[in-house]
Amino acid sequence: MIGEQALRITDVCILVADIQRTVDFYTGVLGFRLRRRAEGFADFHSEAVTLAAWELGHMAAHVGIANIPAPPRAHKACIAARLDKPADIDAAYDRLRAQGVVFAGPPADHPWNARCAYFTDPDDHVWELYAWYPDGPRHDFDSGASA
Repeated sequence: MIGEQALRITDVCILVADIQRTVDFYTGVLGFRLRRRAEGFADFHSEAVTLAAWELGHMAAHVGIANIPAPPRAHKACIAARLDKPADIDAAYDRLRAQGVVFAGPPADHPWNARCAYFTDPDDHVWELYAWYPDGPRHDFDSGASA
């Protein structure tokens, strides 16, 4: 904690190899609307959290972090997007596959009471598309559910 409350997440920034390739994928394939674009950087309109992309080399040059990308298939994070209903997962899966997006497998139902599908973007960031079934999440400590 910092002060009296926990940090509030306002942005998620993924580190990428090629900013234009990332912009093309996130706008042209996933349908995000570009909000800001600068040298080596872009961010996108989103509902509650800003999604940003920063070229690793550009970030390294400006803030001094190591310019060492993770090797391919070494996943460091998963970005999740909640859709309204389980059938929406299948529709999104079909639409994205038709645009060349490679999924880890077809949509599936999971024990936490959600239908999910997983894919990676051009820099191997894992994405999860999920929708709760009508009963909502299982094992949700906030709701008191215990099943």
